[in-house]
Amino acid sequence: MKPSTRTAGSSVKVSVPWWAVLSSTVAPVLLIGGWTLAARRQPIGFDSTVDTISALAARGATDRWLMTAALIGVGVCHVVTALGLSQPARAGRIVLGLGGVATALVAVFPLPIAGPAPEHAVVAGLAFAALAVWPAFAWRRHSRSPAGLYPAVLRPVVAFAAAVVLLGLVGWFTTTLTGVGPTGLAERVAAGAQACWPLVVVLSCRRSSRADAGAAGRDTSGPVK
Repeated sequence: MKPSTRTAGSSVKVSVPWWAVLSSTVAPVLLIGGWTLAARRQPIGFDSTVDTISALAARGATDRWLMTAALIGVGVCHVVTALGLSQPARAGRIVLGLGGVATALVAVFPLPIAGPAPEHAVVAGLAFAALAVWPAFAWRRHSRSPAGLYPAVLRPVVAFAAAVVLLGLVGWFTTTLTGVGPTGLAERVAAGAQACWPLVVVLSCRRSSRADAGAAGRDTSGPVK
């Protein structure tokens, strides 16, 4: 599947395909909806501000398939979004895709009923890290490409600021794992922000492409002298 193109004069207008818009929209809906619904199915005493998202997909959790399916779906959505984007730098798209694969693997390696879970810890850490830093790899040095203007979210200052904020939220979550602060709340804030940023990038790229296409259309429809 390739992003659609539109020719206007000598420039090619690259737009974000509809399926990338769909995948980036579905990802946060699946994640937030999944942890909300799964939490309601847990026994009395489950506290979303304290208990982690992984606990909802852990072996022994009530209706663990709900969060398991949500995590796999979110991971697939990130991979699809990475494939559909063309304006972010390739390195950023690759890291986003790797974050999606790691997110799906979080469901493949669930928390056990008891005892350590090294595989789960590794893939969860990779997922959080990749989805936090991918904006820092997606930036564009120049404001304009052969296809038109890059959106503001791909400017270095914005891309790095996004990565810093996402890393900060992950850092907050990591700190709570030592027993300081609400672990469940910190994880949900970090994971929710990471799920929403690809949608922000997709919508910005799509808006930029439409603006460039409109400007090209006005240029080509003008009077010929």
